Amino acid sequence: MLTLEIITPEKILFEGSVKMVKVPGSKGSFGILQNHAAIISTLELGKITVITESDKEEIFDIKGGVVEVLQNKVSVLVTD
Repeated sequence: MLTLEIITPEKILFEGSVKMVKVPGSKGSFGILQNHAAIISTLELGKITVITESDKEEIFDIKGGVVEVLQNKVSVLVTD
């Protein structure tokens, strides 16, 4: 199971289990699936696309931020 948190300085935008997350990395967008290698990356202006466990697609517009992937937990700190 892959756990995702998307957090702004004001609130939590998303928290839960997901199948996939696609983020706008500073060197190009990339997808994160279960068992992804550990990574920390800066994020650019763009969209975060989330596929939930129930196959629902959710999209979040961001201005930038940071993503950390560690042991099937994805933490995204963003400015929205």
